[in-house]
Amino acid sequence: MKLVFAGTPEVAVPALDALLASGRHEVAAVVTRPDAPAGRGRRLVASPVAERAEEAGIEVLKPAKPRDPEFLERLREIAPDCCPVVAYGALLPKAALDIPAHGWVNLHFSLLPAWRGAAPVQHAIMAGDEITGASTFLIEEGLDSGPVYGTLTETVRPTDTSGDLLTRLAFAGAGLLAATMDGIEDGTLKAVPQPAEGVSLAPKVTVEDARVDWKAPALRVDRVVRGCTPAPGAWTTFRGERLKLIQLALAPDRTDLAPGLLAAGKNDVYVGTGSHAVELLWVQAQGKKPMKAADWARGARIAEGEVLGR
Repeated sequence: MKLVFAGTPEVAVPALDALLASGRHEVAAVVTRPDAPAGRGRRLVASPVAERAEEAGIEVLKPAKPRDPEFLERLREIAPDCCPVVAYGALLPKAALDIPAHGWVNLHFSLLPAWRGAAPVQHAIMAGDEITGASTFLIEEGLDSGPVYGTLTETVRPTDTSGDLLTRLAFAGAGLLAATMDGIEDGTLKAVPQPAEGVSLAPKVTVEDARVDWKAPALRVDRVVRGCTPAPGAWTTFRGERLKLIQLALAPDRTDLAPGLLAAGKNDVYVGTGSHAVELLWVQAQGKKPMKAADWARGARIAEGEVLGR
């Protein structure tokens, strides 16, 4: 089939690579978000998908909005059979959805209808899911509500961050998306409507969502930190400044610390929660680089009775 691939971040690149390597399909063009400012100089930088497409010599389309008439006209000229999508980052209007004969097929990183929305992996970890996965589905005008072509499952490991889990799903999902394109082309794959039960939503995780509540149980604190790593980054406050929490470990034997209360030893740092303590392993103070929590504590000269979260 002739394909136009839509995607933007690094997590979409494995799927593009899988389609380029499939040998069955022609990736005629790529649709991605416009170049965005990045780095200290805030210079405009192309998306990872755009960079990969340019390396492969593929036409790159960067509409400000996918309803732009010039973009829609170019898409009609290319006349794709199908448009596979991975984390494109913009809502597609009906005018665009109607162009390819087999529609737009999205690779979504959850087992639909669970975790519809922008941040399915983060929400799966924060909710304590033990199993998640990926789905390919036909995009409709609703939010991730279209009929499903295929799924795969993935175990959520006890120490997984959202970055760890998303990386695994990106590579596994790339194969699922390529297989879905094969099945659509040869007519062996039919989309099945999602069940009405089991729907959950996964909106974008905000900076405020990533603030740790030390009165919550330790397991909840751990899930928030892992779910918000690397983005937007879990955080708390210390002496009125923001402290980023990069990695911690459960410490069920320490039940002597009140929520937020710090206990810094020579080589370890513990903090109380609503249940038992957690051990801080890696943190990042405001304006500083990431460091081991024990090194941070020595530099801060933590006094007895000091707390996080005030």
